[in-house]
Amino acid sequence: MTLKEFEKTTTPFQLSEKMPVLFLGHGSPMNAIEDNEFVQGFKKLSTELPRPHAILCISAHWETQGTFVTAMQKPRTIHDFSGFPEALYRVQYLAPGSPQLAKKTKDLLTKATIGLDDHQWGLDHGAWSVLKHLYPNADIPIVELSLDYSQGPL
Repeated sequence: MTLKEFEKTTTPFQLSEKMPVLFLGHGSPMNAIEDNEFVQGFKKLSTELPRPHAILCISAHWETQGTFVTAMQKPRTIHDFSGFPEALYRVQYLAPGSPQLAKKTKDLLTKATIGLDDHQWGLDHGAWSVLKHLYPNADIPIVELSLDYSQGPL
């Protein structure tokens, strides 16, 4: 894909400055409700980054046969763990989704067939337990990309 073709595909989205790609491990799910050095690091990072218009999150907690991207308007908060205090299960991170961004993601990732998931998944704790500290207002559209467990390392 040429730069001009790429620019045409992104014109429906408001342009922002070039954003970094981040790897943020969530550590213990308890970081979602605790105030510790990890949480303070996430909060500090949010003050240093430009505010994104949307977020593509790849979480190791969503493993699928094939690759999918969430395409629902309102992704649910998934509590994909067990054995933790009730307070952790009450956390809701109700950021909007973006079916339009999901479709653009599907169209741009041409080296794999990407499916659109509009009802099965949502935001798992690998995503929301970090994002809730970076963007506590949950007002940035988020789409999550799955990991195809049938693919080996490159």
